[in-house]
Amino acid sequence: MIRRGRAEGWLKLPISTFRSWAELNGVTLNGVQVGPMPGFEHRGSTVIAENDMTGGETGPLMVIPRDLALSRESVEGFAKSDKQLKEVLDSLGEYAQTARGTILVFLLIQATISCPEIPESTGVVNPLTEYVKFLPEELLPTFWTEQEQELLVGTTLRSAIRAKMNSLLREFEHLRSATEHISWCEKYWWDEDEGYVTFEDWMHVDTMYRSRALEFPGIGDCMVPCVDMANHSSGEAAAALYETDEDGNGILLLHAGKTVKRKDEITITYGDEKGACEMIFSYGFIEDSMESARVMFLDLNIPDDDPLRSAKIAVSAMAPGFRIFDGGDCTGWESDFVWLVCVNEEDGLGFNFLQTNDGDRELRAFWKTEELEDTSKLRDLLQTEALWEVYQLRAITLLQNRIEQQIEDLHEVGNPEKDSGVRDVPWKLAGKLRKLELKLLERAFNDLEDQKLVLIESESVKRYLGITDEENAEEDFS
Repeated sequence: MIRRGRAEGWLKLPISTFRSWAELNGVTLNGVQVGPMPGFEHRGSTVIAENDMTGGETGPLMVIPRDLALSRESVEGFAKSDKQLKEVLDSLGEYAQTARGTILVFLLIQATISCPEIPESTGVVNPLTEYVKFLPEELLPTFWTEQEQELLVGTTLRSAIRAKMNSLLREFEHLRSATEHISWCEKYWWDEDEGYVTFEDWMHVDTMYRSRALEFPGIGDCMVPCVDMANHSSGEAAAALYETDEDGNGILLLHAGKTVKRKDEITITYGDEKGACEMIFSYGFIEDSMESARVMFLDLNIPDDDPLRSAKIAVSAMAPGFRIFDGGDCTGWESDFVWLVCVNEEDGLGFNFLQTNDGDRELRAFWKTEELEDTSKLRDLLQTEALWEVYQLRAITLLQNRIEQQIEDLHEVGNPEKDSGVRDVPWKLAGKLRKLELKLLERAFNDLEDQKLVLIESESVKRYLGITDEENAEEDFS
């Protein structure tokens, strides 16, 4: 419905009419306009300065009424006067208690309201019904072809896309099963012959939200019309920031002392800490100036021959992997999960079934005599042990092995040739991501090697292994 509607034009309004819509709905635009950059129309719409201005000398560039922000709060407000929207939200249970869940459902219903092939009223028109029609189609990786996604083999983005597609499919099936008893949903969404909603439509509302959601103080995760038209720049290049005023309205402000010339683009940051993978995943681009992948998350499996593997999986609520990040002069890593992987029964890790108040039995983890109510706190306990350096060495060895595997995967694929069926944007993004991630992985591997060599020289490691020769210590430990 959505993608077909965009092709036919009924779900797409010209950006030239955006200002009229904004002013009609109480938005104040002060010295800025929303539209394509002159000479760069192919890049889509952005926020452009109408005059020379300096931060601190002008008031807010934009003021967006709080009730125009698309948030969980506003969707619940719309549902009070929109029977169809309320029916769907009520049917979805816990999923509709999240910002993401409520907003995606709202977006889908706005597209349904606008569909000319659905003659009956399926919802109440509101200001945001028109706003949805201004949102451009974003070429996020979930809409890359399979051939284009194959370019990502060996990168962390490949597994992220697969996980996202599986998650979207589960959400879509939940939406279908929860709403197919609602008469209008059964007829206009799910009917085998006359229904209009497809999985691709759900993918599309996901890209609308994922590429434009911002976290506003006092509002939370939301989509804020006008502000969400601003493009991204990192660090000092970002001209403006967004926040809320004393009345809870969304505002856009120039950074103090920042000078912007007439017809310049006014940018914000989507998050300077976001890595190359996340930028492509959520926004469909990475900056040309980006020289580091910044951060990567690699999955980590518990070895099949670990006798406590099943129990560890059962009690762990942690992400099964580790985070590598660029710390400037050197790399760093973070993981709560790795400590659960690298200790076992002979070290003091144990499991037992305890009876709960309702009579059930629940598997619990123990470190020596102390119950591990939260396995993410295991590291704190290990730090107090005489064998702390040994545990660190085990963890680093596990991480190095996993990093080495990822490096080999990237080298194995190499730099594939560009086929005729591959579009330029996915091709360029995939190639740059591979280079940035390979560079960070190689740096991380070398930094871990340095840490390992220091640990091998520690007295506790030597005593544990019963040897003093550095070469034998490293070989025996591995």
